Formats: sequence, C-alpha cells, structure tokens
Amino acid sequence: MSVYQEEDLLLLSGIQHFAFCERQWGLIHLEQQWQENLKTAEGHILHERVHDPDYKESRVGVVSARSLSLKSYSLGLAGVADLVEFIPLSDENDSAGVPLSGRKGRYQPVPVEYKRGKPKKDDRDAVQLCAQAICLEEMMSMQIEYGYLFYGQTQHRFEVVFDHKLRQRVESLAKSMHDSYEAGYTPMARKGVKCGLCSMENICLPKMMRKTRSVEVYLKEMLSEANLEIEM
Repeated sequence: MSVYQEEDLLLLSGIQHFAFCERQWGLIHLEQQWQENLKTAEGHILHERVHDPDYKESRVGVVSARSLSLKSYSLGLAGVADLVEFIPLSDENDSAGVPLSGRKGRYQPVPVEYKRGKPKKDDRDAVQLCAQAICLEEMMSMQIEYGYLFYGQTQHRFEVVFDHKLRQRVESLAKSMHDSYEAGYTPMARKGVKCGLCSMENICLPKMMRKTRSVEVYLKEMLSEANLEIEM
C-alpha cells in the first residue's frame, strides 16, 4: 500500500462523492464547482448543529468528541469527523481501548457520521464512515470494528461493520481518487438514475454531454468509413 505525504492528502469527504459518481467528484474537487440546493442546505444545517459545542446528546458514560480532525497517510486522506464517541470498556485494563486524558480506564472509539436524508441503497455513506475509522485506527494504533450512520429523516442510527470487503472498497476508491487527481481528469457525463439525485445536475448537464458524445462518435464513424473507402 502506498504511503502518502502531507501535501498529497485529499479531502476525506470526497470519497463519498467518488463512490456516488466519479464525475461529480471531479467537478467538485478538480474543477472547484459546487451548486447548493435544498438537500445540501439541510445537510449543512444538520452538520452545523452536530459540530456546535452547545449541542448536547445524552449518552451515559460516553465521552463525545465533535469536529475531530482525521488523517491517514496510508489512504492519503484527511478530514473531520462529525462525532467520535469513546465508549468506556468494562475492563479498565483492556488493551483494545485507548486511554483518555484526565479519565480512568480505557475507551473504545466509535465514529458517527450524520446525514440529512435516509439510508442509501449504495455504499457511499458506509465508505466515508469506514475511511474515518481507518484514519482513527492509524492515529490511535488500534482496531475499530464498527461505527454508526445517523439519518436526519429517520432520526435513527444504523450500525456499519467495517469488514474486510468494505475496507478493500475504501482502499480501492482512495487509490482511484489519487490517480484521477494526479491525472487532473474529470470523467465524461453518463446519464443515469443517479443524476436526478445529484445537486450538480445543472452543472454536469448529463443530457447535453450525452448528445455531444453521440455527435463525436458519429463523426468518428464517418471519418473511419471515408478512410476505408479511400484505402479501397
């Protein structure tokens, strides 16, 4: 696995965009384009509340760390966790946990990511959460088995297990992100079901790009036929 330098680190949050649509990631992270809509605005409001130090969430015995900076040189990603909960372990001598300054015993860190909507059919939220866990593991030299996705629409937490398959998916996406970033290449648009869910649709213009691509294909075919006739 590659080990990246500080200057190579990409935004961790971008892995969610990349998993959803590589073109969306390119428009945002390569071309610095962004378009706000109701869904993204609601998401910002939710995250502002989560990152607000005055926003309280009652969970007995749990130490909550908000806006915790994250970094992984193995993935080449850096970002901020919405919330990391440190769960007290029953055995104070359990080597699986981490000590916390000014507190007795050891604690198990559990990342919690907040999303405005409801659970997705794809894995974009899960890979973002797993990437956060990998960052924490690297920073704290320990293993994290699970985390939670909290959805504003359902007001419910969903557990995500960081199994081998999900970890491999995160590593693969992170590598592809770096390859795309180094190439400076934004993929062509491909019209699909996801386009209607994307806040970038008016910038991406998948329908227009598809027509443009069709014209290019047509011209190439015509040129190819013409060359063939000349050779014959």
